[in-house]
Amino acid sequence: MRLIQLKDDAGNARAGVVDADGVQVRVLEGVDGIYALASGAIAAGRSLSEEADATPGDQRLDYAGLLRQDRVLSPLHHPDPAHCLVTGTGLTHLGSAAARDAMHQTLQQKAQEGTLTDSMRMFQWGVEGGIPAPGAPGAQPEWFYKGDGAIVAAPGAALDSPDFALDGGEEPELVGMYLIGPDGTPHRLGFAIGNEFSDHVTERKNYLYLAHSKLRCCAIGPELRTGALPRDVRGSSRLRRGDDVVWEKPFLTGEANMCHSLENLEYHHFKYAAHRRPGDVHLHFFGTATLSFADGIRAEPGDVFEIELPELGAPLRNPLRVVPASFAPGGVRAL
Repeated sequence: MRLIQLKDDAGNARAGVVDADGVQVRVLEGVDGIYALASGAIAAGRSLSEEADATPGDQRLDYAGLLRQDRVLSPLHHPDPAHCLVTGTGLTHLGSAAARDAMHQTLQQKAQEGTLTDSMRMFQWGVEGGIPAPGAPGAQPEWFYKGDGAIVAAPGAALDSPDFALDGGEEPELVGMYLIGPDGTPHRLGFAIGNEFSDHVTERKNYLYLAHSKLRCCAIGPELRTGALPRDVRGSSRLRRGDDVVWEKPFLTGEANMCHSLENLEYHHFKYAAHRRPGDVHLHFFGTATLSFADGIRAEPGDVFEIELPELGAPLRNPLRVVPASFAPGGVRAL
């Protein structure tokens, strides 16, 4: 099922179901968002799709029109943004079967020479142990924190890069969307397209700057896809500048293109008790192998990032905007 959050005529958040053709949205009555819908599903012991099917709603809206009018929101948020944790894992994707073979040979050679970097060593651990038997823990992935729910931009909204940043570039990724139930059980609601958006120049200076490079906004949506994800998910990532596409590359994700299983990545995130606080929302990025920055492209203000994964519905588009920093040296006051 394809779910979205949208603004009604009064500007209030609502939940809706996109039809199979992607033409119309059925607005659910009495539901002010997917958080409420999912909470009801957990309480009733139903799946999210079953809960949506059981919820009345006769109003139909034109989906393309909602997107044009910027009335489509990110598909999941918490009423209190501080109770939404936005995180991610890196070094999880292989790129393609050919890249897997080539990378594995390079890893073997560098391991024998004793010249593996920390990043390549962690990638090797994933290749060797990131897909354990079901129910067993596998290799621990790289993990990072991006922010709380306040950093998530809606589809079509600007991705703000602070003026102290050295770069602002896209990272097309699959996002897992979760709600922690009253008993502390994480419930996966589904998956969405994400633009993880990072400062790659800062990260390249030293890998210990990775944490700094990730403290940026991101975008997720437009849709939440419920149910199982296909193993092989394919699409495109592109950068538009005015009427021109200045960069485009295939984007492959799903477990067929990863060196970690989704179950393993979820385990290593939710094994921490602090990540299982009842009522919290988690938005977790699963990594990528496709970056315009890696091809020497530098995004400019006004450029539009476009990420397309047909299996997950409509594309995600967001322009880049540079904004002044809101804090200066000496801004801390002693009490």
